[in-house]
Amino acid sequence: MNGEQPLRKYQTLLLVGAGVFLSTMDSSMVNVALPFIMKSFGAPLRSIQWVVLIYLLSITVTLLFWGIVADRFGRFNTYLFGILIFLSASVGCALAPTLTTLIVLRFIEGLGAAMLMAAGPAIIRDVFPQHEIGRGLGLVGIATSAGLMSGPVVGGILISVFSWRAMFLACIPVGVLMMAGSVWVIRNGRSASVSASEPTFDWRGALLWALLIASLVLYAHFLPRLDLVWKMAGGGGLALLGFLFYLSETTRKSNILPLHLFPKSYYHIGLITASLSFAVLFGVLILMPFYLTHIKGLAANLVGLVMMAVPLTLFVVSPTAGMLYDRIGSRFLTTLGLSVSTLALLLLSAIDQTTGLLPIFIALAMLGMGQSMFLAPNTASLLSRIPEVDAGVTSGLLATSRNLGMLAGAAFGSMIFAAWFGYFSAGEELSSFRPDLSGPFISSLRGTLLCTAALSALNAVSYTHLRAHET
Repeated sequence: MNGEQPLRKYQTLLLVGAGVFLSTMDSSMVNVALPFIMKSFGAPLRSIQWVVLIYLLSITVTLLFWGIVADRFGRFNTYLFGILIFLSASVGCALAPTLTTLIVLRFIEGLGAAMLMAAGPAIIRDVFPQHEIGRGLGLVGIATSAGLMSGPVVGGILISVFSWRAMFLACIPVGVLMMAGSVWVIRNGRSASVSASEPTFDWRGALLWALLIASLVLYAHFLPRLDLVWKMAGGGGLALLGFLFYLSETTRKSNILPLHLFPKSYYHIGLITASLSFAVLFGVLILMPFYLTHIKGLAANLVGLVMMAVPLTLFVVSPTAGMLYDRIGSRFLTTLGLSVSTLALLLLSAIDQTTGLLPIFIALAMLGMGQSMFLAPNTASLLSRIPEVDAGVTSGLLATSRNLGMLAGAAFGSMIFAAWFGYFSAGEELSSFRPDLSGPFISSLRGTLLCTAALSALNAVSYTHLRAHET
C-alpha cells in the first residue's frame, strides 16, 4: 500500500466520524432544549415531545431504504446528499416560525441523519482492509460518544448565550467541511458505487416496511397510555402488517431485505443481539435520572455528570475493543461485553436510598464498558462476512435494530416501572412523587432493573450458545 492510500483511509474515517458526531450531538442537544422550545411556542409537552419523536421516527423508518440506495447508487454519493439534507433542514429548524414547521423540518433532518447512519459503516467497510475493520468502527465509536457527551454541554451554552435556535446553526461549520471532504473523496475515486444486483426496486416491500416500522415505533411510544382494548387492537394491526410484509418479501424475486443472508446464523444473531443490547441500555438510561433526581436530590447538571459515565466509557473503550477484534475476532469480546453489562445491571438493581454516587457511577461505567466491548466487534463481524453488494443494506438493518431496541427499552422499561410503582404505592403516579413514596420508588426501580438484568443475561447466554453452534 502506498503512502497516499493510508492517508485517504483515515481522511475517510474522519469524514464518517464527523457525520456520526453531528447526528448524535444534534439528538442530545435537542433533549436539553425542549423546555425552552416549549416556552417559545407556548405548546404543551404532548406536542413538544414530537420534536424528538419525529426525528427518531424518520431515522428508524428510512434507514433500510437508504442502505439499499447506498448499495445501488454509491455510498459516498448517499453520504454527501445526507449531509446536504441534514444541513438544509438544520438551518430551517433555526428559522422555524411555528412548532408545526419545526416538527416537519425535524422529520427532514432525520432523513439526512439516516442517510449518514446507513452509509457510514459501509464506507468504513469499503476503505479499510478486512483485518482493520474493527479498528475503523471502534474509532467511529469515539465520535458517537463525543457527540453524546458534548451535545448537552454545547446545547446548554448556546441556549444560555443566544437561544435554542442557535443550537441548530452549530452544525453548519462541521457540515460544510464534511461536504467539501465528501466531494474531495468522490473526485479522488472513492465513490464506492455498487451496481444493483436486481433490475427493479421493491417499492411494495419498501412501503410495507415503512408502515410496519412506523406503526411499531408509534405503538411502543403510546403503549403505556393505551387501555387493554387498544393494546390488543394495535398488536393485531402490527401482526397483520408483519404478515403482509412477509408475503410480499417471499413471493417476489426483488426484495428490500437481503433474505439470502438471514438463514446464516451470524447474520440474524448479530441483528437480534444488537437490538436486545440497546433495549437493555436505554431501559437504564430512561430510569436512572429519575432515581438521581427524586431519591438522591441531585440538580440537573449533576445528574448529567453521573449519567456521563456511560458515554465516557464508550469513548475510552470502543477503539480498544475495535482493535482487539482485529486481533482475536468477535466471539470472546462480544460474549464478555454482554456478560459485563449483565453484571453492571445486577449491581444497579441493589441500589437503595443510601447508595453513594461513586458505586452508581462505577456500575454505569461498567454498563458502558460492556456495551463498548459488544458493539464494535459485533458490527465488524457482520460487515466483514457479507458480500460487498449487501454492505449498505446491512448497515441500515443494524442501525434499525439498534433504534428499535432503544424504543423498546424506553417503552417497556417505563411500562414495567409504572406497573411496579402503581402496585407498591397503591395506585399513585410518578408525576405526583413525594418523599414518602421513596420506598415504593426504590422497590419498583430494583424490580425493573432485575427484569432488565434477566433480559441481558438471557441475551448473553443465547448469544454464547448460538455462536458455539454457528455454521
